[in-house]
Amino acid sequence: MSETLDKIKQLVIADKIRVSQHAFRRLASHSIRSDDLVASVVNAVVLEDYPAYYGGPAVLVLHYAANGASLHAVWGIEKGTEEPAVLITAYRPDPSLWSADFRTRKP
Repeated sequence: MSETLDKIKQLVIADKIRVSQHAFRRLASHSIRSDDLVASVVNAVVLEDYPAYYGGPAVLVLHYAANGASLHAVWGIEKGTEEPAVLITAYRPDPSLWSADFRTRKP
């Protein structure tokens, strides 16, 4: 399990969340409801962990929307801070780039 995702989950449950402007644009362009991401973060699956990312620890995770659709999101915590959890980006994964279960990048 990812320490970063564990911390993100705790912050989301405590309602300590910020959505980046980039994420707002991506949510709109992919017709993703932020509520789906917030509600499903407790069951999110780590795809890639970036604990030493230059802007602060971050993690790419697989979420499932209320309708069962697969969603990818990058969550992070700004370097030098303990909160809030920051939704950096989110998108509907492209089947041509990901495995059928959207967990592994295709070569």
